[in-house]
Amino acid sequence: MGSDVSAEDQIGHHEHHGTDMTTGNVARRLVLFAIPMLLGSLLHTAYSIVNALWVGNGLGANAMAAITVGFPLLFLLMALAAGLSLASNVLAAQAYGAKDFVRLRAVVQNSIVLMGVSSVLCVALGQAGVDWVFRAMGTPPEVLPLAVSYFRIFLWTTPFMFGVFFQASVMRGVGDSKTPLYFQAGSLVINAVLDPVLMFGWFGLPRLGLNGVAWASIAAQILAFVSIAVYAQHRSKLVAPDWRNLKIDVPMSALLLRIGVPSMVQQALVSLGMLFVTGLVNGFGAHCAAAFGIAMRIDQLAFMPAMAVGAAVSTLAGQNIGAHRYDRVAEVFRWGIIVSCGLTLVATVIAVAMPTWLISLFTRDADVVVTGAQYLRIVGFGYLLFAVMFASNGVINGSGHTGVTSVFSLIGFWAIRVPLATYLSRHMGSVEGVWYAVLVSIGVGAVISLGYYLSGRWKRPVVKSHTTPTLMPSAETE
Repeated sequence: MGSDVSAEDQIGHHEHHGTDMTTGNVARRLVLFAIPMLLGSLLHTAYSIVNALWVGNGLGANAMAAITVGFPLLFLLMALAAGLSLASNVLAAQAYGAKDFVRLRAVVQNSIVLMGVSSVLCVALGQAGVDWVFRAMGTPPEVLPLAVSYFRIFLWTTPFMFGVFFQASVMRGVGDSKTPLYFQAGSLVINAVLDPVLMFGWFGLPRLGLNGVAWASIAAQILAFVSIAVYAQHRSKLVAPDWRNLKIDVPMSALLLRIGVPSMVQQALVSLGMLFVTGLVNGFGAHCAAAFGIAMRIDQLAFMPAMAVGAAVSTLAGQNIGAHRYDRVAEVFRWGIIVSCGLTLVATVIAVAMPTWLISLFTRDADVVVTGAQYLRIVGFGYLLFAVMFASNGVINGSGHTGVTSVFSLIGFWAIRVPLATYLSRHMGSVEGVWYAVLVSIGVGAVISLGYYLSGRWKRPVVKSHTTPTLMPSAETE
């Protein structure tokens, strides 16, 4: 593998806080592993909501719309980080499940190098193209300068955000979901405190307006990355990079890219789809853009528990696939559905029954409230379908078949959401057509993902797609 660290040396590091998911009660393992991830998701959503309250009520609808315009590009950055992180998580989980610590070390070393290179490219391309992209989206003239200025500053968080994503993904791969939560919570608290201070110029600091939100994000991400990296070096050495010996191991890097690239491409294309859909919404006016932004934040609150459980399913499935425990994988999926749908049901009822109240928490603009409530009444019915989709996607991704879930996502977005949103919005002459397209696309994604899981095709170690890893315990080592 090109690693200078022996398996015996790595096994000797007991301070990695990993958990073997190939033994013990599956339901208990899943719930205990998912809880910190769920709390992390809820913390992130809580911060997003608090931030929206400050911006919407303190800076106005144009500032809210400016952040909304930047959502697709922010999602693109997150997609790239999440794609590589997914590969790191899957390979770390399978290596840990197979007790192959040399391979685990190679996963860690190559992941951080790939993350670093990717983040630098993102900053460079983003700075060069953000103005053009926002103009191409049809951003309202009163919103454009705010959006461009905000996102140019925010882009500098990328290297640190990617670093945090990497470290958290490999920690979770070895069964430690608690440690990433602690650093995520600290980062969000710092960010939430700094937001109003820098926005409104409290304590004698300059009033930075919307740009203050971006500067707060930079400070929080730097502190989070430095803190979790230092912690890993001292307390979680099994998944800590050897910073003095960073180099590319071609076979392992190729394997990471083979698993990560389909997810990155899929999420990048979804981001482009979001750009397109946001452009459609922008065409109906700034109040629709602001309503869409607020509604998407509420979506985050509804979706993130399912996404957290899905990520937990992926890690548990990965470790058990690495150990060839396919019987336990079926149990993981079953409990993933139960937990995910149970949590999401609460959000569904609230969103559908009290949409006006929810939207009015974020804005006093009557037009924005009416439009946002309309979105929730329609899309809220799809929340449970989303929960099912993430549970089945979790198993499929955990097996390394990321190309399959990528195709499913692209079908839901580009074959359904984008063309249907275009047609319905024009046919109905209203932004309401976009909302119906979102609901239908979620349903299609859930049906095809669940169908693939039930077919059992994800169990195949070799498929036509080149995204399938050969990382089973019996596979030949490189």
